[in-house]
Amino acid sequence: MSVGVMTPNCRVRAHEVPDATTGGNPEVDSPVVRRVSVVGVSGSGKTTVARALAARLGVPHVELDAIFHQPGWTGLDDEEFARRVTAATAGEGWVVDGNYSRILDIVWARADTVVVLDLPRGPVMGQLLLRTLRRGWTREELWNNNRESLRNLIRRDPEQNILLWSWTTHVKNRRRYLAAEVDPRWSGLSFLRARSRREADRLVEAVPLVAQR
Repeated sequence: MSVGVMTPNCRVRAHEVPDATTGGNPEVDSPVVRRVSVVGVSGSGKTTVARALAARLGVPHVELDAIFHQPGWTGLDDEEFARRVTAATAGEGWVVDGNYSRILDIVWARADTVVVLDLPRGPVMGQLLLRTLRRGWTREELWNNNRESLRNLIRRDPEQNILLWSWTTHVKNRRRYLAAEVDPRWSGLSFLRARSRREADRLVEAVPLVAQR
């Protein structure tokens, strides 16, 4: 596998991050990587990767779920959601995580890099099940006093059961982002794809720490 090495004058598209078996030390040149969109199916580790990238770049982390989900799991209407996302991405640097198609154009029009977490369905479902069980058991607060319920695991509606949602949207999301990589609208973006947690970790480690600049 190869990794895209990005410089101020060159952007490399649709590259994969090398895994540990290939060796080498990938490098991501930070002058271009300042506004990053992290996407992938639910349970792929978007928020974890986005937080780590934001910390290394020294920029804000924007979690779209935290913006969209209001108290009682009430979602924002499209206009207000777009307004808040526009405000959150107005700065010179940020890392956004989330898949919301209704505001994707806003984020990607301002981004320079898209990180696609393209993990296989099996590992994703395992990670997501453990996360859901932990959140439900501990009653962990997510956003705006919202908490996941273990009862949702027995619901048949994917809109209420996060495991079903991830399972049913896995192939759709993968095709969506593969198509985006060759879409002329996004020719100015650099796409980096990680196919495992190890590759995602290596991608994060390839970004220079802000203190090193």
